[in-house]
Amino acid sequence: MLLFYACSSSSISDRYNKPSDKQVEQDKPQRFTSANDENTYKSEFDEEPIEDHPVNIDEFVAENDTNYSTIYDLTDREKIMMEIVRYLNTPYQYGGTNSKGIDCSAFTQNVFQNSINIILPRTASEQFLNGQNIQNKYDLKFGDLIFFNTTKRTYPGHVGIFLGNNLFAHASYSRGVTISSLQSSYYTSKYIGARRTVKIDE
Repeated sequence: MLLFYACSSSSISDRYNKPSDKQVEQDKPQRFTSANDENTYKSEFDEEPIEDHPVNIDEFVAENDTNYSTIYDLTDREKIMMEIVRYLNTPYQYGGTNSKGIDCSAFTQNVFQNSINIILPRTASEQFLNGQNIQNKYDLKFGDLIFFNTTKRTYPGHVGIFLGNNLFAHASYSRGVTISSLQSSYYTSKYIGARRTVKIDE
């Protein structure tokens, strides 16, 4: 059973070892300047996602904040959630694999490996071929990988981690690592399916 605690007075940066806003700005990847590079930068998305059901990230973190003395006290669900929170606001970078800049499939790969030691393939298209196929969106469970057809260049073009309540975590082109709603018209129209790679211990 997942226990929720209110946020303490410490910041997200302090609690989850995230860099300060100044450090993030200094380390933030620069946008590409040539036409070809710009296409590469956008390669997971043919158009910028419009989120007409925005999620309040601060409220989300407060509702999912855990306060345990050691990592051994955490369920798999809580470990995954803590890793997701640690990456929130990391800038998006196509091909990026760390806190200086990351793309969608590297985000899902890092979260699962760093939290519960599950190794996922590197790309969204490879991750789409792994695990149990979840055909009905109403059967989604926490930790399922959800996929979207966001570009003509590859299928699927985008992947995120389902969190429940129509929410998912992902590395967004326009917002970096964030929490979005499956009810947003963009993601509703682009959603193509889900895979369950592991049964999450709650």
